[in-house]
Amino acid sequence: MPARIRKAVFPVAGLGTRFLPATKSMPKEMLTVVDRPLIQHVVDEAREAGIEHLIFVTGRNKGVIEDHFDRQPELEETLAARGKTAALETLAECLPEAGAASFIRQQAPLGLGHAVWCAREIVGDEPFAVILPDVLVQAPDKGCLAQMLDVYNSRGGNILAVEPVPDDQTQNYGVVATGGADGNVFPVTGMVEKPEPGTAPSNLTILGRYILQPEIFGLLSEQGAGSGGEIQLTDSMLTLLETQHFFAVEYEGRAFDCGSKAGFLAANVAFAIDRADLRDTVVAEIKKLL
Repeated sequence: MPARIRKAVFPVAGLGTRFLPATKSMPKEMLTVVDRPLIQHVVDEAREAGIEHLIFVTGRNKGVIEDHFDRQPELEETLAARGKTAALETLAECLPEAGAASFIRQQAPLGLGHAVWCAREIVGDEPFAVILPDVLVQAPDKGCLAQMLDVYNSRGGNILAVEPVPDDQTQNYGVVATGGADGNVFPVTGMVEKPEPGTAPSNLTILGRYILQPEIFGLLSEQGAGSGGEIQLTDSMLTLLETQHFFAVEYEGRAFDCGSKAGFLAANVAFAIDRADLRDTVVAEIKKLL
């Protein structure tokens, strides 16, 4: 039986330049999809999958993320005095247990691989998950990370969530090469970060959800700059592939790239119409606009 996945790393140090001026003083991870910040959505996904310890890799001006996952006694007292029990219950549901969240600083924007490496002392010598808050997944029954854990618990190794994209878009993503499929699971035989147009080994792109073995940290510590002049997680995963198994999971659901304006707006619409209390009103307003 593989070692249990207890910890998840959330890289949240990015500048969010594509959303300026909104992100000039507010972290992009705190932009809301309906009534929950992006970071809350992915934390909910992690907790649904059984993650016990949340590790946030932050940067400058990200203190509001830490505040979001802390108590605010004045607000709670005001809500209690006004009888706002539903709002109090929502706040309580979003709050991690004491000691279940850690915050560390990525002091320079050196890439995703470097951000993951910054979490090494807290993760320790155990497998862990990585979840990118830019990507929200709307899954019908079971969250994306929970689906990945089902595969991990039966196969072990390292797990990547993947989704197919049109061939002319593969140069924008990390892409996997695979062997024969077993249902929605593929053994990974290779990886490349943002391949040149026409050179991708498949159209299966890495989504932004990973389950990784702790040996990745030693490789990241020696990893030089790769694509874009950053320390790429894909490069170290490719080295780890030489000695460990990787499996790609084509998850069930729909992903939204909330790092782009169009993806962020689409996520707001999709998550709104998925709620019974908003669906009819939102659909009616969309019809008016169209």
